[in-house]
Amino acid sequence: MKALYLVAIAASLVVQTACARAAGDAARGARVFQACAACHSIQPGEHMTGPSLADVWNRKAGTVRGFERYSEALKRSNVVWSDASLEQWLANPEKFIPGSGMTFPGLREKQARQDVAAFLLAASQGKAPKVEEGGGGMMMSRGKPNLKQAPPEGQVISVEYCRDTYTITTAAGARDKVWEFNLRLKTDSSKDGPLPGKPVVVGAGMQGDRVSVIFAAPGEISGFIKACR
Repeated sequence: MKALYLVAIAASLVVQTACARAAGDAARGARVFQACAACHSIQPGEHMTGPSLADVWNRKAGTVRGFERYSEALKRSNVVWSDASLEQWLANPEKFIPGSGMTFPGLREKQARQDVAAFLLAASQGKAPKVEEGGGGMMMSRGKPNLKQAPPEGQVISVEYCRDTYTITTAAGARDKVWEFNLRLKTDSSKDGPLPGKPVVVGAGMQGDRVSVIFAAPGEISGFIKACR
């Protein structure tokens, strides 16, 4: 009788788990996830502002290999990502794990949270529906482009600094002048980063003339930028 009782409990838990997972729709979750795609990838090992979420399901928080920017609060949380923990995290990250450093305010609708959880489960199984990307070319900042494939208008051949202005010349022949306060100098050492000595200019995703020039390594920056004569 005890064995039958334990089997019944186990079966009940399986059914409950299946129902919880069925409550979310991965296809809808893929659409909701677009709000997350600027900071998170679902490609294994592709870390952005936040870590890759490819294998987040049933993983202890703060343990994705290769991501170096976890807060101490997240690493100490002992949270394991599941339906229940993702529900609380997606509702209000700062309330669930205070000090986590997550600036996302949360998803108000329970259904949206369940859909994102279903999407992340599908991603961990290699079955994630495609995340629709915003329109536009490389100058759009939706998602992370492959900078090695930058078109001529994105390939920087020189950067000149004169007083408070940077002049960026591209392989397409354009010479764009940018106020120094609006130019961001970045590095991308990932597989999608620019080739050594071949920086790329992209829009910074904000209004005005704000742009980013992205280098393969920090040591390239000072040597590449020339002061005006």
